Amino acid sequence: MINRSWPASPMPATDERMHKHLRRLERVWVDWPIYFITTCTFERRPILTSREIAEILIDEWRDSHNRHGWTIGRYVIMPDHVHVFYSAELDGKTLPTFMQEWKQWTSKRIARELKFSGKVWQEEFFDHVLRSSESYGQKWDYVRENPVRAGLVKGPDEWPWQGEVESLML
Repeated sequence: MINRSWPASPMPATDERMHKHLRRLERVWVDWPIYFITTCTFERRPILTSREIAEILIDEWRDSHNRHGWTIGRYVIMPDHVHVFYSAELDGKTLPTFMQEWKQWTSKRIARELKFSGKVWQEEFFDHVLRSSESYGQKWDYVRENPVRAGLVKGPDEWPWQGEVESLML
């Protein structure tokens, strides 16, 4: 149902709207962006916060530089999802390829080493490009409070499944 009392959209309903949006994105381009990624376990199962699984995830993040061309910064491992800051090297794989392969490597290791059966990860992931070092700090401050907001610890420094693989700079 159309409400005729609403004002018409200021943007014409054509491809021009999309092109104007795309031009606007050029103004926020960062040469070597840092991506903030969140990815969840399959069906949000709370399986990630064990010493063994955390070690596998961290080991694979440490190998990401050589294996995929991605540098891993700070991370927080929650029971059913992870938050990670990534930056691609010049010859790094595309973000979707990197995430798919990282999930495959971690899934295989979890299955093999911990005798885990079934899917570990959801296929999709959430990504956000950080625009400044200030946004990196702000996003990190927010993410490291996740275990506190979830009622898992009283203070963020008490959470054992957080850290930094390498220092990332914008």
